[in-house]
Amino acid sequence: MSRERALAIWTAAVDAVRPEPLVRAALEVEPAIRSAPRILVVGAGKAGPGMAAGLEDALTDRLDRVEGLLNVPAGMTAPLKRIRLHPARPQGVNEPTAEGVAGAEEMLRLLQSAGPDDVAVCLLSGGGSALLPAPVEGVSLADKLAVTKLLHRCGATIDEMNCVRKHLSRVKGGRLAEAFRGKLLLALIVSDVVGDPLDVIASGPTAPDPTTFADALRVLRKYDLSTSAPSAVLHHLEAGARGEFPETLKSVPACVQNRVIGSNRVALDAAKRKAEELGYRVLDLGSFVEGETRHVATAVAGIVRSIKRDTAPIPAPACVLLGGETTVTLGAHAGKGGRNLEFVAALVAKLGAEMEGVTVLSGGTDGEDGPTDAAGAVADSATLAALAEQKITADDFVQRHDAYHLFERVGGLIRSGLTGTNVMDVRVILVR
Repeated sequence: MSRERALAIWTAAVDAVRPEPLVRAALEVEPAIRSAPRILVVGAGKAGPGMAAGLEDALTDRLDRVEGLLNVPAGMTAPLKRIRLHPARPQGVNEPTAEGVAGAEEMLRLLQSAGPDDVAVCLLSGGGSALLPAPVEGVSLADKLAVTKLLHRCGATIDEMNCVRKHLSRVKGGRLAEAFRGKLLLALIVSDVVGDPLDVIASGPTAPDPTTFADALRVLRKYDLSTSAPSAVLHHLEAGARGEFPETLKSVPACVQNRVIGSNRVALDAAKRKAEELGYRVLDLGSFVEGETRHVATAVAGIVRSIKRDTAPIPAPACVLLGGETTVTLGAHAGKGGRNLEFVAALVAKLGAEMEGVTVLSGGTDGEDGPTDAAGAVADSATLAALAEQKITADDFVQRHDAYHLFERVGGLIRSGLTGTNVMDVRVILVR
């Protein structure tokens, strides 16, 4: 029963950030879009299909003026009436591809074709950075992918990775907005980044960028990548730091408006309402949770113990909620998993026998967790029994970053499929 309740709370969070109603509501108050001779639609992200469907629904009486495309994962390209959904990468592989480059280049050409009275709507959501690649001249897609992988393995933050990627791109760091010369460019954004910073979400294709070429070089030096990163990447960043290439956009034109319409905070608020409806006292730890996944799990284990033993900060029945996005620093021979799977495995390992009366669920709101077919996992005291029966320990799998195979063996994988949205992660811990 507790597993079902945890899943119901997580599902309520995901449902609250479905993109169709969010986009419809946002466009209802934009008269400039309805009067435009052309409505150009561009963008990228895992919520792209729902966002595009919401736009077409909102502009059903103006569809003859709508044209454009969005880069989305393969398998999410069901035909719409006017907007083409372009398959820019395979499902479960969060890496840029040549198909993504082709889509991004078509978007640049479309925006550059805008007349003075045309408007554009840019639909951005989680996964946009990988789905919207357009490397600068002299840097190949393979070069850009290689430096991104190096940064990920070193545990670089999303801010640091985006700083480097923006300075290797023709669309990120405000450059997509720079291509538009029409009347209004409205960016509607479903945020997958802690704090919802416009310059970081999808690497900020329509937002000003406070970072510089020098900052990007400092990121590589911080992680000792100055010799291992591709030479083309280093040469471009060094030339940019010398002023040989223009910087990313530092202010956007007056015609550009950026609006966040969905976020992790919205999802957590819905999760809280559902948990209270089910009879739980709620401790909401917020949407700003970052850090190494195992360290976050250790902190949450301490909160669970305090609830069970001291009835503090709240007594049982309790629901602890936390959002945000943590990091997993991989070793040389990592197994299969993601930050949500590892969080659940690490909490099981920390609590051990104290899992009695505790249910923990962690899932990516997009339905994906790392390179797996699972959104995350759920565990409870039955998980301990399965571990004992198979004579294995959760900690062994945590140390190998192999949590997917742990839950494949003992049960608990959440295979929701792609949800059509993405606002980072939602974790639900129930204590009775």
